[in-house]
Amino acid sequence: YTIKDLVSDQEVRWCPGCGDYSILKQVQTVLPELNIPKEDIVFVSGIGCSSRFPYYMNTYGVHSIHGRAPAFATGLKLANPKLSVWVITGDGDALSIGGNHLIHTLRRNPDINILLFNNEIYGLTKGQYSPTSKVGANTKSSPFGTVDIPFNPLALALGANAAFVARTMDRDPVHLRTMLKRTHQFKGSGFLEIYQNCNVFNDGAFEQFTEKKSKEETTLFLEHGKPLIFGTNKSKGLKLEGLQLKVVDLNNHGIEDLMLHDEHDYMKAQLLVRCFDEENDLPRPFGVFYENKNATPYEQIVYEQQTAITSQKGQGNLEALIKGTQNWEVA
Repeated sequence: YTIKDLVSDQEVRWCPGCGDYSILKQVQTVLPELNIPKEDIVFVSGIGCSSRFPYYMNTYGVHSIHGRAPAFATGLKLANPKLSVWVITGDGDALSIGGNHLIHTLRRNPDINILLFNNEIYGLTKGQYSPTSKVGANTKSSPFGTVDIPFNPLALALGANAAFVARTMDRDPVHLRTMLKRTHQFKGSGFLEIYQNCNVFNDGAFEQFTEKKSKEETTLFLEHGKPLIFGTNKSKGLKLEGLQLKVVDLNNHGIEDLMLHDEHDYMKAQLLVRCFDEENDLPRPFGVFYENKNATPYEQIVYEQQTAITSQKGQGNLEALIKGTQNWEVA
């Protein structure tokens, strides 16, 4: 099938110029290349602008409960492991009311794809600050600037023992498609943060990473086994000094001085997900930060356990289980 086969008959009801349009288009572009039958694809969402996504995909879909999409997706994968399950969520849906469900899904590691649309604002409810809004953000619910410390979604994911974490952006369609494919290819919970512009309530939140005039100086695209190089004409790099990353000028340093990116090194990933220090000119990394190829999908472990217990004890008896082995007689 083609892209056209994945477009539903529903009118897309996002604000004109919303970054969600780009993400929708890239998902519809990538899926036909994955050779998955449409009847085996399910999109699960919670509540928020991004959560309208299942309506616009001509596949199976569940528009579920606020913050609970990861729980629904886990249940689906356990019930039918052959399904390709995609969770569509936002920074408010996933990290506020859904934070508990997200971290436990990541630690369990079912084979699902979690796409976190991060626009650092509550868009559907008209512009309140979210768990990822920057300190000082002036919003409908913080007219004098928010004083809350924001979540770092990828650092949170690594802390929950996520086996695959990556980041991309809505305005780089080529990179976005590459990250969607990598997320799908991983056998486990693929966690992909997508910087998504809300042009109505938080326009330009990521423009330093997306605009041509600033992108080269502020973004670092991660490539496995290659040195961390960025900047205009690739003139800068990141060097590891002790436990700190430091920007160096490649006119004064050799490439051999730079840290090599290793997608399978958990400790290096911990450093890279914390590259949020713009005052020290640290760039914002994009790409795959960490992949644990030794992680086993949750549903595989569950089915292996069921098979092993059944072989030892035989098929269970539901009626006997309900009756139990302890009885009381009440006089």
